[in-house]
Amino acid sequence: MNIASLGEFGLIGRIAERAAARDGVRCGIGDDAAALEPSPGRVQLVTSDMLLEGIHFDLSFTTPEQLGRKSLAVNLSDMAAMGGKSRWFLLSLGLPAASDVEFLDRFVSGMLAMADRHGVALVGGDTCSSRSGLVISITLMGEQLAEKVVYRNGAKPGDLICVTGSLGDSALGLEELRRGVREGGAVSRHLDPVPRCSEGLLLAEAGIPSAMIDVSDGLLADLGHILECSGGGARVEIDRLPLSGYFRDHAPKLCNDPFSLALAGGEDYELLFTLAPDRWHDAENLFSSMESRATVIGEINADGGIQAAFPTGELYRSDHKGFRHF
Repeated sequence: MNIASLGEFGLIGRIAERAAARDGVRCGIGDDAAALEPSPGRVQLVTSDMLLEGIHFDLSFTTPEQLGRKSLAVNLSDMAAMGGKSRWFLLSLGLPAASDVEFLDRFVSGMLAMADRHGVALVGGDTCSSRSGLVISITLMGEQLAEKVVYRNGAKPGDLICVTGSLGDSALGLEELRRGVREGGAVSRHLDPVPRCSEGLLLAEAGIPSAMIDVSDGLLADLGHILECSGGGARVEIDRLPLSGYFRDHAPKLCNDPFSLALAGGEDYELLFTLAPDRWHDAENLFSSMESRATVIGEINADGGIQAAFPTGELYRSDHKGFRHF
């Protein structure tokens, strides 16, 4: 059975019957708008991401379940970067009429599994026919106390630059996929990223970061976004970059410039944040009880621009600046 034979309302009903009810939802899928109840005293946070077949994903690389999980994970990562608690989301799909219903069911299964993992409810969206491949758009809503929300504009000279997890694995995984590799740690990091939701929320509620962003476009590009909002400059120490053992073993075999994967590869969905030096001990304590880790990789300065430096003092030069749509 394909989507065309199911019809628009049959498609909506098929998804709606699988969407679990959650706290704060007065009315979800089935009316002209969802009716939601944010917690008293909190501000609502909203983020949206669109994924296009042939631009953001290749259906020959991913399973439907992986695509469903990743589609929501990239939004959850944005919410984590604000220090917010994710609550509800809207799903909009542009589907070729010949799309297979089994593919859709598996996609929704992956997406709802990710939603259940993070206590998020699907409350509505939209569907339409697409003549240009699969289009996925998710709008995620969350909340946080106004004084706890973390923005990009708070970094100050002298602040330490920190990042969670490891860098470059996703970009390495994409290179492997393009060469026919279909499994392994790096491939999994690319196809099935883990949003740092708990880390972002706990950092914010402890008041530790001065600025924060998720690493989606690449470390240097996303650090540049913080500097655009905060002013100043930054120095990144290349020998401090957190690189997995798999990356260290395999990246040099596939890439003449493996550091470009870690500095500009993108889609790691780690948290990049700055903090005052006297708060690093607090961050260490916070991460001591987590599966992920945090690493200091540099410092904010007043010079302007970003320098990435080797231990010798030599500056890293590369034409790779991170992902850009246009």
